[in-house]
Amino acid sequence: MRATVIHGAGDVRVEQVPDPVLREPTDALVRVSLTCICGSDLWPYKSMDHDAAGRRIGHEFVGIVEETGSEVTGVQPGDLVVSPFTWSDGECEFCRESLHTSCVHGGLWGQPGSDGAQGEAVRVPFADGTLVKLPVEPDDKLLPALLTLADVFPTGHHAAVSAGVRPGHTVAVVGDGAVGLSGVLAASRLGAERIIVMGRHTERTDLAREYGATDVVPERGDEAVERVRELTKGQGAHSVLECVGTGESLSTALRLARGGGNVGYVGVPQDGEGVDVRTMFMRNVGLRGGVCPARAYIDELMPDVLSGRFDPSRVFDHTTGLSGVPDGYRAMADRKSLKVLVRP
Repeated sequence: MRATVIHGAGDVRVEQVPDPVLREPTDALVRVSLTCICGSDLWPYKSMDHDAAGRRIGHEFVGIVEETGSEVTGVQPGDLVVSPFTWSDGECEFCRESLHTSCVHGGLWGQPGSDGAQGEAVRVPFADGTLVKLPVEPDDKLLPALLTLADVFPTGHHAAVSAGVRPGHTVAVVGDGAVGLSGVLAASRLGAERIIVMGRHTERTDLAREYGATDVVPERGDEAVERVRELTKGQGAHSVLECVGTGESLSTALRLARGGGNVGYVGVPQDGEGVDVRTMFMRNVGLRGGVCPARAYIDELMPDVLSGRFDPSRVFDHTTGLSGVPDGYRAMADRKSLKVLVRP
């Protein structure tokens, strides 16, 4: 079958790889209907050392179950399913606490020995604990929106929940990428009264406004902090969603929070330079978040997607086939595209 393989920075290829097969009685094989390129995929695309063998990449997919192991009972061949970006057994102590990303038997798509999602098919370990059956037909127009349940929409929601967003709150969102826009949508869903998005790409901030943002702040650093203070009568935001992952963005997020406020930290961390914990200590600012346990949020978020109340699929601004994935990476790296939808 064909799948996306990354060999190093700037070197993504679509290659022939072995078809996946069942290895364990808890496995399932899923034929991929939709996948996509994530902003976090750009980090290895920009920085990975050369690897002649390459490794599979991609971690978001919707597809149809083709085969199941003898111990799988939750899904069956023919079911349309969505997978969170990590697999988990659904039974360990951490899964029972809704922290599936800490599952003692879990893993991440694309890690050594596993399949990446940007391909024609995927072997899913612990299918019963991982896959969620979708109550729609395979050609339903809602499929792109349902694909966002694999990662980007729950990650924005995780930022909002971690930051303690409540009805009536003022929220600041650091980052106008797909996760930041999902954070705007999540904050709106949770009843925030004012949502300030930090971004300077007009087409993205326009979508943020449609998703519920009330203000746009294009400045960065000290100027951004000062502008948010002006908008909030000198206080800052009750909740801040950090959706970038750099030391600069986290430092800004901590400074944007009002006394006693909280920062939800979900940007994949690339560095921590410039972060001064004293800015937290002196103002009692809390920091929570981390890698999103998407499996814990899918059932909560799905009804609003199915009803059309919220449409997170608008973060996809380009669609391609599998052969167009390398161009999709280039488009996202060059900021010509926000998030690329892939139809294998």
